[in-house]
Amino acid sequence: MLYIPWNPDPEIFTVLGRGIRWYGLLFAGGFLAGVYICQAMFRKEGVPEEWLEIGFIAVLIGAVLGARLGHVFFYDWEYYQDHLIEIPMIWKGGLASHGAILGLGLTLWLYSRYVTKRSMIWILDRVVVPTALAGSFIRIGNLMNSEIVGKPAEVSWAFVFKRLAFREDIEANLRLVPRHPVQIYEALAYLGIFFFLMFLYWRTDSPNRRGLIFGWFMALVFTARFFLEYFKNSQGGFESAFGNVLSTGQLLSIPCVLAGLVFIYFGYTREPKPWPAPPPKELKPRKAKKKK
Repeated sequence: MLYIPWNPDPEIFTVLGRGIRWYGLLFAGGFLAGVYICQAMFRKEGVPEEWLEIGFIAVLIGAVLGARLGHVFFYDWEYYQDHLIEIPMIWKGGLASHGAILGLGLTLWLYSRYVTKRSMIWILDRVVVPTALAGSFIRIGNLMNSEIVGKPAEVSWAFVFKRLAFREDIEANLRLVPRHPVQIYEALAYLGIFFFLMFLYWRTDSPNRRGLIFGWFMALVFTARFFLEYFKNSQGGFESAFGNVLSTGQLLSIPCVLAGLVFIYFGYTREPKPWPAPPPKELKPRKAKKKK
C-alpha cells in the first residue's frame, strides 16, 4: 500500500537571523482573518471601532498566554518544572486549545467589564466565530511542524512523518510508520464548524439568543476534539492518573462540551433579546472659523 511521505521544512525563510515558520504565519493569518470578520460584525451592529482595536489586543494576549500555560501545566509540567526559562519560548511549539479558552475567558471578562460594559456573553457569541477558523489554521501549522501526529494507520491517505525519526520520545520502531494525518482531520472539522457558526450569526436570530453561538462553538469544537483524540498519538499530561482510559485532551473536553450544551439549551428556551444600542459617538467640537 502506498503512503504519503511528509517532510516539509517548518521554516519558510530567514529574516535577520530569525526563521519565519509556517506555524507562526498561519497563527498570525488566523488572527488577521478574525479581525476582518469581527470588523464586519461590529459594523453590522454599529458598535464603536475602538472596541475592535482593544478586543484584538485582549484576544491575542489571552489566547497566546492561556494556550502556552495550558500546554505547560496540562500536558508537560514534568519537563517545564525543570526548564522554567523555556516557558515563554512559544516559537519552540506547545500551545493547548483548552488553555486558550481559559485565557480568553479571563481577558474577555476584563474587556466586557471595562470596555463594552455589556455582558461577557455578547463578545463570546461573536469572537468564537473567527476562533474556529483560527483553530483550523493552527492545525495546518501543526501539520507543517510534523507535530501532534496521529496513531499508526493502514489507510491509503496515511502520512509518514519523516521528522519523527529524530524524536527521542517516540519508540524507534514507531518513528517512520504511516500515521493518521489527524491535523488535517481537525482542521477540516474546525473549518466546518466555522461555516456553521457564520450561518448562525448572519442568517438566523442567534446573535440575539444570548449564549447560543458560544454554546454551539463549545459543544461542537470539543465534541470533535474528544473523538479525534482516538486518532492522536498520546500528548502526555495527567491521563495516567485516570488509568489511561481517556486522554488528557478528552478529559479536558468533557466539561467544555457540557458547558456548551447548557448554553444551547438556554439559548433556545429563552426568547431572543436584542442587545441595547451602542453608546452614541462623541462629537468633536468644531473649530471656530477665523474671520478674514
